[in-house]
Amino acid sequence: MAGLAGLLNADCVALDVPAATWEEAVLAAGELLERAGIAGPAYTGSMIDNVETNGPYIVVAPGFAFAHARPSPAVHHTGMSWVRLEQPVAFGHQTNDPVSLVVALAATDDGAHAKAMAELAKVVGSKDTRTALDAATRPEEVLAILRGTAAAPHTAAPARSTSNLILTVCGN
Repeated sequence: MAGLAGLLNADCVALDVPAATWEEAVLAAGELLERAGIAGPAYTGSMIDNVETNGPYIVVAPGFAFAHARPSPAVHHTGMSWVRLEQPVAFGHQTNDPVSLVVALAATDDGAHAKAMAELAKVVGSKDTRTALDAATRPEEVLAILRGTAAAPHTAAPARSTSNLILTVCGN
């Protein structure tokens, strides 16, 4: 997961973020991208518009949304954010709601988008990795897990319910 971890830094990780709606959850992830200088406010708006136009297809796994929009001039450089929600929110997805983890990607090109998606699939698809991420209490722990430098999952603290998670981590 070294490629994915390279898109993230501790300044873009937000744990237990309050959000009452899916829009607020995506907005929180977008604001982290904005603060890090990865993308401008227009990109955050595009991520919200994307869901309004195309529906909740960004909810790609149980409890997990991959917020994104097409590459645009509003993206300054490729990066990501992880947001763990205080309480899960509904995006309107028939099988994968409610969402507790929102990862936002701002990519300068479609190739960066595809590579990040492949890396995220490994994270979401690995029960041990997801459990370790759900148990993380600090942004640095999230990054260590993604880099593969954290303790083995069986030695990690007991996992919290994924229903109240959202992590946000932004790129360099």
